[in-house]
Amino acid sequence: MLNHITIMGRLTRDPELRYTQSQTPVASFTLAVDRDFGGRDGAEKQTDFIDCVAWRQTAEFVNKYFSKGSMAVVSGRLQIRDWTDREGGKRRSAEVVVDNIYFGESKRREGGEMRSESRPAYSSSYESVSPSMGASAFSELGDDDGELPF
Repeated sequence: MLNHITIMGRLTRDPELRYTQSQTPVASFTLAVDRDFGGRDGAEKQTDFIDCVAWRQTAEFVNKYFSKGSMAVVSGRLQIRDWTDREGGKRRSAEVVVDNIYFGESKRREGGEMRSESRPAYSSSYESVSPSMGASAFSELGDDDGELPF
């Protein structure tokens, strides 16, 4: 079975960073995501407001580099939570548990022009190589194929 979701949208507010009792960081934010199809007869596109939650280093990354209005690409899994409201009513909500988050646009400079380079996105699974490291971060292997079994 597969539970994977990828969405792209703008943050509707600044991320809210909290810590659990065991001091694990958790960030909550909402993405405004346009639907791919427009309404009939030229009607406006509809927008979904999707709750997202990021944990640990991903939460700290979101809190540090994203703010209200930032375009973000989020991948993760869809999770349904059952909970009880203050009046004792049973409620259900859906949220995306973020595995990876990427910048959806280049960072703007103070003068308003677009900057050509963008920061690497944070992935909870892999380390990113910064574009500023260039080719010096890699070394060329020798051409000695003598020990290969094929």
